[in-house]
Amino acid sequence: MKQLFLIITLFTTVGTMAFNEAFGKISGSVIDPDLQEPIPYATVIINDMEGNLVTGITTGEDGSFSIEKIENGTYELKAQFIGYKTFIREITISENQRIVEIGIIPLEAEVAQLNDVTVVAERTTIEQRIDRKVINVGKDLTTTGASASEIMNNIPSVNVDQDGNIALRGNSNVRVLVDGKPTNMDPAQLLKQIPSTSIKSIELITNPSAKYNPEGMSGIINIVLHKNANNGFNGNLNTGVTVGENWRFNGSLDMNYRTGKINVYGNVGTNFGPRENLGRIYLPQENLLQAFDINNKRKSNLYKVGMDFYLNDHNTFSFYTNQNHFNGGPEGAFRLIYNNNPEPSLVQNLDLNFDNINSTYNFVYDRKFEKKGHDLQVEINYNDFEEEENSFFDFEGNTDGFVAYEDLVDEKRENLISNIDYVNPLSENSKLEMGIEARILDTDNGYNTTNPDFSNSTYQYNRDIYSFYTTYGQNFEKWSYQLGARLENFQVDAIYNGEKVFEDDYLTIYPSGFLSHTPNEKNTYQISYSRRVDRPGFNQVNPIREVSSPRLTVSGNPELEPQFTNSVEFNYTRNLFNKGSLTGGVFFRNINDEINQVILEDPNEPGSLLLQFDNFEDNNSYGLELSANYKFTGWWSTNTSFEAYSQQLKGVVGSEYLETNNTTFNFRTSHSFKASEALTFQLFGFYRGRNESLQMLMKPMYFMNLGGRYSFMDNKATISLNLNDVFNTQEFEFTDGRPFLQEGRFKGETQTVYLGFSYRFGGGKNSALKRKSRDDNDAGGGGIF
Repeated sequence: MKQLFLIITLFTTVGTMAFNEAFGKISGSVIDPDLQEPIPYATVIINDMEGNLVTGITTGEDGSFSIEKIENGTYELKAQFIGYKTFIREITISENQRIVEIGIIPLEAEVAQLNDVTVVAERTTIEQRIDRKVINVGKDLTTTGASASEIMNNIPSVNVDQDGNIALRGNSNVRVLVDGKPTNMDPAQLLKQIPSTSIKSIELITNPSAKYNPEGMSGIINIVLHKNANNGFNGNLNTGVTVGENWRFNGSLDMNYRTGKINVYGNVGTNFGPRENLGRIYLPQENLLQAFDINNKRKSNLYKVGMDFYLNDHNTFSFYTNQNHFNGGPEGAFRLIYNNNPEPSLVQNLDLNFDNINSTYNFVYDRKFEKKGHDLQVEINYNDFEEEENSFFDFEGNTDGFVAYEDLVDEKRENLISNIDYVNPLSENSKLEMGIEARILDTDNGYNTTNPDFSNSTYQYNRDIYSFYTTYGQNFEKWSYQLGARLENFQVDAIYNGEKVFEDDYLTIYPSGFLSHTPNEKNTYQISYSRRVDRPGFNQVNPIREVSSPRLTVSGNPELEPQFTNSVEFNYTRNLFNKGSLTGGVFFRNINDEINQVILEDPNEPGSLLLQFDNFEDNNSYGLELSANYKFTGWWSTNTSFEAYSQQLKGVVGSEYLETNNTTFNFRTSHSFKASEALTFQLFGFYRGRNESLQMLMKPMYFMNLGGRYSFMDNKATISLNLNDVFNTQEFEFTDGRPFLQEGRFKGETQTVYLGFSYRFGGGKNSALKRKSRDDNDAGGGGIF
């Protein structure tokens, strides 16, 4: 083996020497001079002096590039990226100068785009990176609303239903992170609590590498909150009001102060105000109408405070805490109306009050070695979630068998994550990454009720995960690859009313692989593979019952097993230089021991349903995604995407085992029309095709938003006015309900007018410590380099 290695080294050395004698080499790196950060995937092209293209390349993640095999002559080098001025320099390759080191190339932002590099961008942009899609949130139509939940349907590949449940690529097995960290909250509730003005960017990571947690079949949605590290005192104020059937308010204030080795920053955000929801379900066999009229009360406050201490050029200590306090819940009535005979009709009044606080504390020590990219990072993240639920139910009409009652639920979840990550660029073209991680989750749930038909109960769910990962990757002239594996030990036990009802302990390996080919400056091809797992969520295994209406009882299954997924993904990116880019991708998933819902008729109450979860046979799903980020003219640009998904569904509904094939598609298009340097108009349209589940057939749905934005005070202030759901068509309709024949519709308060104001103050530039996009057992992320 040693002799073989020496022979390969010899031939490589000889080949390199021969290459150096015949051709030249140009290298350098492209950065944003204001942020002092690299610009990945910038285009670097070499033209001859007549303007003909000779060769080209795109920069790597660190902004660097290296172009080889250039013959003697004089050339024009151009470096360009969307939103920046083109950099041009004349260079010469000769026998006396084979190697040309350009050094750092600073790309200046276009005047019209200067605000895109401040704390809050003026315009939402979509950036396709090698392992994720990054939506940089601006102050425009596509990202205005009281909360994160209200803007998610505007994000490519993401869908949010009428209850706030989120899906990525048509699948609800997605993990939601905040600043790369878990929150221990139900994603639907989390999205409703985060003010939209507190969000800097949203990352969609669909096929994470072995470096990251393997949780989540469809990947990760990471919500990045604002953080600033500019010199001096800086800040940004955002506020807005939504007017519909009710008034809702949201606002945030971001501030930082940096001097010398200390940077202190903070964010305060709030959103409050009620939101109406209605539902109508008709059962023709019984001539029964179920009517839901709910007013969701909501008040949410988010606080983020942090500090970076730059000890020297090699050592940095950083700490931050997120505090999210929520109070509110649904208030209204469920009505059962028998059209043929009104006497059995029943009204259930409800008033649910949730009071919770979600706290995250994060500490990082970052050690940078002399060699660029050589880094050691130690991180500790602690999350604590506490919630009290006080719910009141009473009945009117035919109350035979129904009595007023009160439910009291206490939840407490603690999650500790500690990890050490090591990165070593072994050469200019290779990188080794290794790390260890421990994730410890403890939950306690207490249920007390005055309902005589149910008893008080307690539930504990404890889960420990210990893991080790390693990845190795190399870059060649036009090819790059990465291979990795993650080894995890998973331990869990569940205790119900003092008795252990489930335990498990197993060791699993999760491999991943990525391959990228860039034959020229215009085209990039990527293929990736990863093995992932969907461990049952807390609510899926919690045996404590949850009643949604008099006709439905929901409870968890503590014996639910995890499902494993093998995912393959292929992506193509076409670089249109200063016009934009086109991307296309296909994916395939093989799912083992798939988790699905089981809907049964309650044997103790005919006509009522029991909803639980269970494991079924293996399954497959696949999809297609197309997107374009294109600038037609200097005044008209678009972000447009199309997604199609197909999956075979299996499960038990009533007493029948069903299988069905579901194929659906989504179409989104956002257009920005620039009337002047200060005034921009926007149009957003969305269409979701027919969608079938085991329980129902969902009808197509569409809606349209209009908006405008005006900047003044030297672009420091912005005012936005948006009309959402112009035709009042954003609603959820279904037919062919199972196991009972039924049809219905759900409608939220979507036709609204939003008025927003933003003001930025302060100045100066300097970049802060970058944390790794670390996750816990509930999320993950990653990529090739």
